[in-house]
Amino acid sequence: MNKANKEMLDEYDFSGKKGVRGKYREAFRNGYTVRVIKENGTIDEQYFASIEADVHQYFPDSEAVNKALRSLISKSA
Repeated sequence: MNKANKEMLDEYDFSGKKGVRGKYREAFRNGYTVRVIKENGTIDEQYFASIEADVHQYFPDSEAVNKALRSLISKSA
């Protein structure tokens, strides 16, 4: 038994269980929302969308994506 197994609690024993590869892949590609309920009862919600690799080279982070999209919104409004 290695060190990690000694520190693992019985209720976290995943031996004999097998994960399913790609189980949430399609849902993730369609975007997802993370909702955090804070101690004071307020809810902080943020939406995440994935972008293709070729687009990512031009828009490396959320700030760059949002800036570009806002410029498109202001031109069309």
